[in-house]
Amino acid sequence: MRDACAVVGIGHTAYTRGTDRSVVDLHLEASRRALTDAGLQAADVDGIVPSSVADRVVEDFIRNLGIRNLGFSSTPHAGGSSFGMGIQDACMAIHAGVASCVLLPAGRLGYSSWQRASRIAENPNPAMVDMIEFEFPMGNVGPAMWFAQQARRHMHLYGTTSEQLGRLAVTIRRHANLNPQALMYGKTLTLEDHQASRLIVDPFRLFDCSLETDGAAAIVVTSTERAKDLRQPPVLISGVGTAFGYPGTSVTQSEELSELPGIREAGRRAFTMAAATPADIDVIAVHEGFSFFVVACLEALGFCPVGEGGPFVASDEIALGGDLPLNTHGGALSEAHVSGANHVIEIVKQLRGAVEPDRQVEGCETGLVANEGNFGNGAVVVLRRSR
Repeated sequence: MRDACAVVGIGHTAYTRGTDRSVVDLHLEASRRALTDAGLQAADVDGIVPSSVADRVVEDFIRNLGIRNLGFSSTPHAGGSSFGMGIQDACMAIHAGVASCVLLPAGRLGYSSWQRASRIAENPNPAMVDMIEFEFPMGNVGPAMWFAQQARRHMHLYGTTSEQLGRLAVTIRRHANLNPQALMYGKTLTLEDHQASRLIVDPFRLFDCSLETDGAAAIVVTSTERAKDLRQPPVLISGVGTAFGYPGTSVTQSEELSELPGIREAGRRAFTMAAATPADIDVIAVHEGFSFFVVACLEALGFCPVGEGGPFVASDEIALGGDLPLNTHGGALSEAHVSGANHVIEIVKQLRGAVEPDRQVEGCETGLVANEGNFGNGAVVVLRRSR
């Protein structure tokens, strides 16, 4: 499916902390903006991949957008990997001829960790049943608790430090300070601020954790052939790969706890499809629910050796002007938590050359998005500028 499909429309709401709007309302705004960006109408949509993270169903969009010719829908349930997996579903549907224009909306409302734990227990995702039965009773009830174990194991094995995670957070915040759409725009962060912030779950401090935000984002995917006649230059989906970790709990994963086998396998598949290597990537976006995800992701994808992710993220390599600019929008740590959709949108903007001049990656031809979710799931997408 290399280069057979393209992202032709992107849209998002304002990213806020606090709103009186519903999740559906936000999703609809982002969807309409993405369709307008592409020069399309709701009537052109014949496929929708709703967000499982936001508990959306396809009927929300059929009813409110007035779509009468829908022929395809899927809803991946893979936590933070769901949006990337949805891109694969969209490409397969288009390639198979069962859809021609697929809308992928995503987003969330912010809520506190205790509300999240209560919501999961009361309305369990089937993927979470083992967690609820065996780990919730032991007090392991929230994402920071689940993934702190991976980070602490990596620190034990390789000497990764909190200061290295802090330098990563500071770099990502500097990028957000150049992005007027970011929730943390205009709010600086120093390493001293990071190290003085309160401990959430050892080793994660406050600024190691993704933002709780309100907002939504959406993209439109169609065939590369059809994309030629649309409003925006198409951004080609050159490679996509997904994979699931085993088993699906936080403390009993295969291989080393600190590795991301799902991301590693998803990356291998995406690079193979795209006929690309890490050396070909000009800009990268990693959906970082927690800062450590970036360390493990870069190692799993081959951007640095296993065990060297800490020094790598603490260097200028990942800053604008470095060899691998990362999360140039501010990511989930400093722009917004939109279930990874804003990371895809940023790479599309970079490849279009449509970001603010002071954060545009020079000569940007190829980008990569990596989304890790639940416990070892992975989705990796390689995107290219059309020529």
